[in-house]
Amino acid sequence: MEKKLKEEKGITAEKDEFSEWFSQIMLKADLADYTSVSGAIVFRPGSYVLWEKIKEETDKRFKKLGIKNCYFPLFIPEKTLNKEKEHIAGFSPEVAWVTHAGNTKLNERLAIRPTSETIMYESYSKWIRSWRDLPLKLNQWNNVVRWEFKHAVPFLRTREFLWNEGHTVYASKEEAEAEKDQIIGIYKEICEEFLALPSLIGRKSDKEKFAGAEYTISMEFYMPNGKCIQGPDFHHDGQKFAKAYDIKFLNKDGKEEYAYQNTFAITTRMLGVMFAIHSDSKGLILPPKIAQNKVVIVPIIFEDSKTSVLKKAKELAGILKEFDPIVDERENYNAGFKFNEWELKGIPLRIEIGPKDIKEDKVMLVRRDNGKKESVKLKDLKQKVEEELEDIQKCLFNKAEKLLKENIIKVKNLKEIGETIKNKKIAFAPLCGDESCEGDLKTGTLGVKVLNVPEKQPSELEKSKCSICAKKADYFAYIGKSY
Repeated sequence: MEKKLKEEKGITAEKDEFSEWFSQIMLKADLADYTSVSGAIVFRPGSYVLWEKIKEETDKRFKKLGIKNCYFPLFIPEKTLNKEKEHIAGFSPEVAWVTHAGNTKLNERLAIRPTSETIMYESYSKWIRSWRDLPLKLNQWNNVVRWEFKHAVPFLRTREFLWNEGHTVYASKEEAEAEKDQIIGIYKEICEEFLALPSLIGRKSDKEKFAGAEYTISMEFYMPNGKCIQGPDFHHDGQKFAKAYDIKFLNKDGKEEYAYQNTFAITTRMLGVMFAIHSDSKGLILPPKIAQNKVVIVPIIFEDSKTSVLKKAKELAGILKEFDPIVDERENYNAGFKFNEWELKGIPLRIEIGPKDIKEDKVMLVRRDNGKKESVKLKDLKQKVEEELEDIQKCLFNKAEKLLKENIIKVKNLKEIGETIKNKKIAFAPLCGDESCEGDLKTGTLGVKVLNVPEKQPSELEKSKCSICAKKADYFAYIGKSY
């Protein structure tokens, strides 16, 4: 019976069978579940607690910048949504509509928010009158609905997801643009320091930028299946929304001006990116700084020593309480089954303690990331746990960074782009910036897009030609398949 349970609970797909492997990780590690609504998932406690940590750490940093939290309605009247034409054109295919209340047809359709610019900026236009009302820095932690018709992937591409959406307003373009480095800096710190995830940071091409923005700065992540995925981003909207929603103020000279605006977000997609990049064929691997329970203590139980071993395990839990340890006291499963289960759920460190260990005043310490086992004296245990957790965090980041760097190939022409993509890598190629050339990448046989354009450009840019049309290149860009 126990063997059967082990087979049912364990991961049976390899990581290179990405879709099946990722689905098993999600279900068997108790992270999420499917629902009767296609493309919408349940965030189980195992994943939601991780999102709470992201939210907590991000929110703490926002507040230091003077950004305040608020909440706006889920429903947006159609006339309000339609005020900024470029913006709504970008979202139109994904908008879900409420048309009836009970059996009564509504006089006007209500959109279920795909994003909140339109509903928020009606209020902004009422609240902002003078330069004294600026800057206005608001943020929401909420859910949004985008009725994707592409293949839904849990966490990575779902019809409903959770995020923050920051919406700030400034009196000048310079003030607004100065916020870019602050916000991207926060997101970079969260992704690198907590999720152990490196990224490619750069400006989106005009073809790929956020609908209605002057420009978008994005963080792009490389996935183990060769696809890339966009993470947190920052959009400088200039005065586009201000003019559409009449957000004006009297400046210090008494003259009326349109305000400058930014929007920015991090989403629950980052959970899926973290799960996919770090985990292995045994199950989930969590970076210690994001894991709620950093340690699991597994007592090796025998009938004649059960009481003393359980007592010692609980003593250890008290010593290690800052790491939120779990003591697995279950008697209906043997130690091997428990080891496999906690490996599946990604607990960073496992401590094994039995009667022999108590006699020798030591425990066995096992790392989840590399399986390394080490006998540790009880007097050294707390310090050793601290050191190992710090090292696991560092090793996971270094491994992810190596994966990213090894899969970026600098190329010169369309043929080399094609070969790079075929090999499931990212092409770093010179482009002229013409949207028609970029369109050839997306609509042609390659089916790829420009991920973003890094601020720091290669020295050979001046002599480089566009990979598509052979005209002088304006920049090098990262190109790849993307979710």
